Amino acid sequence: MAASVGGGSKKRIVGINVTPMVDVMLVLLVIMMVSAKYIVAHSFQIELPRVASRGESVSSTVEIVITEEGDYHVGERTIVGDDALNAFLNEARSHGEDVNLVIRADRQARHGAVVHVMDMARELGILRFAINVQRE
Repeated sequence: MAASVGGGSKKRIVGINVTPMVDVMLVLLVIMMVSAKYIVAHSFQIELPRVASRGESVSSTVEIVITEEGDYHVGERTIVGDDALNAFLNEARSHGEDVNLVIRADRQARHGAVVHVMDMARELGILRFAINVQRE
């Protein structure tokens, strides 16, 4: 670790040049910032119902249960088929302007069934969703 400086005298290098390390870290930071923007852009957006406050009118809440087999239940009633589900959501929408849809899906239920219910509700103008979960 000796370096010659000048006319043959040898001196030790005491400092470390950190400029290349800083350059590499800045490049990695820029790459992370650019890629993080694309990751967030593909996330699934839902709007959860809000608590009524300051004298606002309380919106109606509709709860749909999706079983492991993909059956839809509302209270004690079983809904069979897309037409019946569409009719139920349309009826819920007609009772009030602001409808909150709460989806309770079994852990083993297909993801597509949950998205299908949300898609049907969105087509009817129900834009507020919540997914009911249980803490472990």
